[in-house]
Amino acid sequence: MSKVSGAIAGSPAEPALDPEVVAFREQFDTASPLDELIREGARRMLQAAIDSEVETFVAAHEGRRDEAGRRLVVKNGSLPSREILTGAGRIPVQQGRVRDNTPDPAGRVTFSPKVLPAYLRRTDAIEELIPWLYLKGISTSDFGEALQALVGEKAKGLSANVVVRLKEQWSDEYGAWSQRDLSDKRYVYVWADGIHAKVRLEDEANRKQCFLVLMGATADGKKELIAVEDGYRESEQSWSELLLGLKKRGLAASPKIAVGDGALGFWAALRKVFPETIEQRCWVHKTANVLNKMPKSVQPKAKGDLHEIWQAETKADADKAFDNFLEKYAAKYPGACDCLRKDRQELLAFYAFPAEHWQHLRTTNPIESTFATIRLRHRKTKGSGTRRTSLAMMFKLAQSAARKWRRLSSHDKITLVIEGRIFKDGIVQDAA
Repeated sequence: MSKVSGAIAGSPAEPALDPEVVAFREQFDTASPLDELIREGARRMLQAAIDSEVETFVAAHEGRRDEAGRRLVVKNGSLPSREILTGAGRIPVQQGRVRDNTPDPAGRVTFSPKVLPAYLRRTDAIEELIPWLYLKGISTSDFGEALQALVGEKAKGLSANVVVRLKEQWSDEYGAWSQRDLSDKRYVYVWADGIHAKVRLEDEANRKQCFLVLMGATADGKKELIAVEDGYRESEQSWSELLLGLKKRGLAASPKIAVGDGALGFWAALRKVFPETIEQRCWVHKTANVLNKMPKSVQPKAKGDLHEIWQAETKADADKAFDNFLEKYAAKYPGACDCLRKDRQELLAFYAFPAEHWQHLRTTNPIESTFATIRLRHRKTKGSGTRRTSLAMMFKLAQSAARKWRRLSSHDKITLVIEGRIFKDGIVQDAA
């Protein structure tokens, strides 16, 4: 199997690959001595593309000037040099820093690089590059040129036909994975979120749809992607279909606790499908929602007061900090306090689980960190794509990310959770 074609835990064996696809993958993955000339050529091409993008952005805003006629959008030095690992070896590149000096922050423009996003460090995995490029709007006929600029001569064999077959293959892989048997699975902890990514969609009517993502932690502490489907974030129906589909395929045991944003339709669905599961609201989402109902001048202090709640050593201390927040801000900011108060029990549920797991249970970070590189990167994409292919591309990117997932801290404590042992302030209590 190709070094980049592994499957997410729990997925079935991959369908047979098209011979032309296999040949290209082997060409792409085969290690060979790196020639300095090829590497330097790739570096120059990539650096030229990066510089051109910065210059084009600055030129596009040439008309933005202050009262003295000075440009407001300017190139202001360069960001620190970084190395990109490509098929031609490690290539050092440096991107110009763009600054908008408009006095009013709300009126400033932001430079968002498309050639080399800030988070991109590695480009030699085709299973990561092609889905990423597809979701960002690169057409099938342009893949060869785009990849050749990043990885050098190895991308020459990437014809439009190969790209089409790769996408079809990955769609088949996603289809098989999304129908896999789950009768031997048990997820003790689960995280749920709706990811609004600016990706290809078939028509304007679907623009409000997003990717419904469910991740879980198994009895041995390993994190796995459970489901990626499209739907509506706030829809009980969308989440019910997802959860009932999992149950139909054999997922019988209820998770012990589920973590997510309070605005999700997930909760109403969860109470019907897995009513025994304890609900934990994500503190990152809740903090943002509370602060949005307060003036910016107050937010830094209020954020610190919120941290005092969920970082407290005991539930009693958390309750005290909770009451202090409400007493301090209720008179002037009742909306913010109502937003916090309504989910009090669900925000503090994590105290009944092992203290070593609190860092995993207080937020939806396992999902956020995985999908951070592919959400909200561009305001629009070019062209349109099918729902199934977009799902397959998201699946492939998550599949790549899964190789880097680590077990939960002190994963042996999960056994105690499964046994139903009682935890108080994160400490297991003696059995009666």
